[in-house]
Amino acid sequence: MAEQARPDLLSNYARSLGIEVAEFEDGMPVFWVSGIDAIEGRPGHFHGGATSGLMETAGYAALRVALSEAGEEAQLKPINITVQFLAAAKKAPLFAKARITKLGRRSANVTVEAWQDQRDRPRASAVMNVMIQRAVPEGA
Repeated sequence: MAEQARPDLLSNYARSLGIEVAEFEDGMPVFWVSGIDAIEGRPGHFHGGATSGLMETAGYAALRVALSEAGEEAQLKPINITVQFLAAAKKAPLFAKARITKLGRRSANVTVEAWQDQRDRPRASAVMNVMIQRAVPEGA
């Protein structure tokens, strides 16, 4: 998929946290956020909400990319999101990438991992279940 044809992947909330697309890997975006003071929780560490926001952004973006590649538009609505904090995220760049486990007609299941310096040592993981309301083609 051409870079300019990709859907907008960042919400206003994600932009307010300083989240950016770091790269695309296997067609999916990898997001990152630096350890800026605005998202600090306890001294020297990310706030859990900022970590969760990064992972939620990665999950929805993966779905938008997959739907866009299929030529579809849809409204995405959360069913539930479960975040597991595995280790404290230090005030340093934090990355996240999602993997679509199931993309059905009406719902999707997505897993997300967030890491810092060592990808094989995640700081947090998440499982998202998302309702998909696909746009009805005109004339249908």
